[in-house]
Amino acid sequence: MNRVKTIFVLLLSIVVLFTTNILSGTNQDGQYLAFAEVMPEPIGGIGAIIKTISYPEMAKRSGIEGKVYVQAHINENGDAEEVNIVRGIGAGCDEVAVEAVKKAKYTPGKNKGQNVRVKLTMAITFKLN
Repeated sequence: MNRVKTIFVLLLSIVVLFTTNILSGTNQDGQYLAFAEVMPEPIGGIGAIIKTISYPEMAKRSGIEGKVYVQAHINENGDAEEVNIVRGIGAGCDEVAVEAVKKAKYTPGKNKGQNVRVKLTMAITFKLN
């Protein structure tokens, strides 16, 4: 019976330590969190990012519209350190979306009042007038 209690206490301790590290945002290996209590947001909203995009000429000529999904790694200072295409539409839209997301400034993600590194996925919509 004592052995069962000891194993239970050890397992519970491991779970508590693991959960505490995730919720506090302390990830010793420097990786980005999938979520935070307060997620990062572009300063000025997604509209501020969209205003900086000029529709690629190739996409205009080809009549290409749609959404480009990008994942940005936002650091503790609110900068996008890495931006990747999750799903693109091509014709130059993917590249201009990545550049616009990289140039934008963000409010940092927070866990328990501390700034943390977070992965943020956004959809940038391209629509011809």
